[in-house]
Amino acid sequence: MKRVIVSLIMAFFLINFTSAQVVHQIIVDGVINPVATEYITQSIHRAEQANAQLLIISLDTPGGLMESMHRIVKAIQSSRVPVAVYVSPSGARAASAGVFVTYAAHIAAMAPSTNIGSAHPVFGSSPTGGKPDSAMSKTMLEKVTNDAVAKIRSLAQKRGRNADWAEKAIRQSANITEREALKMHVVDYVVPTVDSLLNVLDGKTVKLDNGEKVVLHTAGARVETFRMSWRQRVLDTLSNPNIAYILLMLGIYGLLFELYNPGTILPGVVGGICLITGLYALQTLPVNYAGVLLIIFAIILFLLEIKIPSYGLLTIGGVISLIMGSVMLFDSPLPFLRVSWQVITFVVILSVLFFVFAIGMAIKTHRKKPTTGLVGMMGEEGEVFKPLNPEGTVKIHGEFWKAVSDMPCKKGQRVKVVEADKETLKLKVVPIETAKRKNS
Repeated sequence: MKRVIVSLIMAFFLINFTSAQVVHQIIVDGVINPVATEYITQSIHRAEQANAQLLIISLDTPGGLMESMHRIVKAIQSSRVPVAVYVSPSGARAASAGVFVTYAAHIAAMAPSTNIGSAHPVFGSSPTGGKPDSAMSKTMLEKVTNDAVAKIRSLAQKRGRNADWAEKAIRQSANITEREALKMHVVDYVVPTVDSLLNVLDGKTVKLDNGEKVVLHTAGARVETFRMSWRQRVLDTLSNPNIAYILLMLGIYGLLFELYNPGTILPGVVGGICLITGLYALQTLPVNYAGVLLIIFAIILFLLEIKIPSYGLLTIGGVISLIMGSVMLFDSPLPFLRVSWQVITFVVILSVLFFVFAIGMAIKTHRKKPTTGLVGMMGEEGEVFKPLNPEGTVKIHGEFWKAVSDMPCKKGQRVKVVEADKETLKLKVVPIETAKRKNS
């Protein structure tokens, strides 16, 4: 009987202990950028505060920015909670910056039908994205490559993973499947689901970077998934080069339209919002400021077309400058970090149409008969407010003007403006009946 009671008590405490274990999971599906860095860093702090057994980063990325990758690696290395990178779901990849993040994790796992690799430096100072320009020498590229190799080998040695393959992934853009990665000790496990990973890890000991050893109790643990906040999702969307570019151009055109046609208000308000949002988005991308200057120069050429008769030469120059600036705006050969040709073509066509429309509106405004001031009063009709004999006051379009008339006019009598004296700011009017007789 005593054995039964003891067994029941032990089972009770074991169930409570297991149910108390919590594992946090986050999903990084996209480019490694400042938003992803914030998301991962916050998730690590949240897991530490919750005393979670483990933080799982479900990773599917084509790569990203060097600075963002370095911050994520540092956050993982300083974490007080074990971090597992799980390349998933099937069809996912850990490319470029994703290789570094995977190697930095205390535990590395992959789902079936996934791959990892292609971390060769393609940007001046980045092992994870961008493109070399004419100023980058072969020596500089070699320095960048060696720096990336040293970083990945250091991570590999610390986690007990294949350092030689990691170097090959950088120098030769090597890429392997999950089975090859497991066989070559690039990752620790290949499992189909998160639950399978938790069962495999149960009872394993993980050594943190501060020297502390943690025994994992993950079998049957409660998994809490934390996705990006709405703010982070919005910022992540804005970090798309195509969206950032479109917002920037819409902002510029909205403000220009407001300048061409003062008082329309809506284009100016929308343009201001788009411009500020676009400028914020540029902070999360590898911007080439030569591209920005070319776009600004294109706008200047379009504006000059209105003032200077160039027979279309300024417009052609503006189109060429806009295309070159758009192509150069984001300094990266990677498709997810540059503006697509479809978007550039659309914006160029839209730009030409916009300026044709704006120029037409400006010409129409200049040719339009003035409706304000003394000149605008010519030919207008109103009524006498203060009797004219010969001087008095008339009311035209709700405005009161001093006026004179060769004929006496009573209060309330309808009159028509026939002259406007700029020196005395007075109008000369005649009764409507008199004006009609003269016209007939």
